[in-house]
Amino acid sequence: MAGYRRGRISCKIFVMSERKHTLGAPAEFSGVGAHTGKTVRVVLKPSETGRIIFRRRDLGGRIVAVDPAQAEAQSCIVLSSGAARVRTVEHLLASLLMCGVDSADVDLDGEEVPLLDGSASPIVRVIEKAGKKKIDAERRTLILAKPLVVKEGEASILLEPAAEFVVSYVIEYRHPSIGRQELSLRLDEETFKAEVAPARTFGFLKDAERLNALGLARGSSLENTVVIGDDGVVNPPLRFSDEFVRHKILDFVGDMALLGSPLRARVSARRAGHGLHLRAARDLHAQRDEFFPS
Repeated sequence: MAGYRRGRISCKIFVMSERKHTLGAPAEFSGVGAHTGKTVRVVLKPSETGRIIFRRRDLGGRIVAVDPAQAEAQSCIVLSSGAARVRTVEHLLASLLMCGVDSADVDLDGEEVPLLDGSASPIVRVIEKAGKKKIDAERRTLILAKPLVVKEGEASILLEPAAEFVVSYVIEYRHPSIGRQELSLRLDEETFKAEVAPARTFGFLKDAERLNALGLARGSSLENTVVIGDDGVVNPPLRFSDEFVRHKILDFVGDMALLGSPLRARVSARRAGHGLHLRAARDLHAQRDEFFPS
């Protein structure tokens, strides 16, 4: 993208280890995809592989891996394997990661993970109901040792060393219903479930026709999106007074989940989005030899 500048990367990653977990039982949910507008059934299955994989049942069981190098940002995160694609994976990946599920097969009979109510909370509840169990694989937590900066115009993300996963996010919109919102959270399972997962995706009514013409947002509705019109929020009430910035944090967590392991870092993001999140994940992934030092 024009104006993008990559920060100088010297990312030496140390690791902490414990046992990985998978689901305690199969679980499923279904709903409409935000962009395709098609109904898709998703089945989460326990797995001993030690990783999250997607399987397109409608394409003969074609596997699509969770890999930032094979991902694109198109108003959501899209994973690809040849002609097989899975889109809008961020809420599901964030929920699995923050609920401590490292290993699962995600079977779906369409291209897009359903948006449900626009938040991650319904997925969290499905995972909680399934429970989890340990598997014979080591869970490694990535601990960033040196800073990483990515910038694009006025948008930026800074990752710095920290003992915890702390995300500080600033958004700024000219619309008075949003304006400037800023929030900093130390993220663990409890905080994620209470403070981040319930925050819903949002969009502007004026953009609907343009997005539809691009093949996007065809499944978005007042039931799964906080819609902002000229005079304010069309479908109140909000779940938080700062729900918009909380949803940005949710998306960031899901996009960083592409790394396949929990991350310990202090993050400062300003006016970013899926595109810049993915660039940060790709830069970290490109240093994978440093992630797991021998």
